[in-house]
Amino acid sequence: MIAILLLALTTVSQAPVATVPMRTILKAPISQVDQARQMVVRTAEEWQKLWLGHSLPIAQTQPPAVDFSKEMVVAVFMGSRPTTGFAVDITGARVDGETLVVTYRETRPQPGMVQGQVVTSPCHMVAVPKRDGPVRFEKID
Repeated sequence: MIAILLLALTTVSQAPVATVPMRTILKAPISQVDQARQMVVRTAEEWQKLWLGHSLPIAQTQPPAVDFSKEMVVAVFMGSRPTTGFAVDITGARVDGETLVVTYRETRPQPGMVQGQVVTSPCHMVAVPKRDGPVRFEKID
């Protein structure tokens, strides 16, 4: 009976989950985006707006090149933090059914560690192959 149940469980077909290639555009400890958020950018106009909102006013440059006919940008902003030692990393992307799932991890300073007393706002932006449909961000530990 148990063998039949195990066989039945192993033969249940699930839609395959495909990993998605990604390239880092920017990973930085400071962004002008001071609220925690996740963003999807599918057009050059959206990219320009995000880049200007992210960049320090004295250092505003043209955003890095992204070919929006082939790629889109996913970004995670951790928001303002009181010290150094905070970081956010986009760890992967996969297609699950119709949804692009972007996984990310937040790092916090360890208790008792000496940190610089400066406000930070970590961010990570990556380019992934362009696709329509929903995008879901999953925070992992």
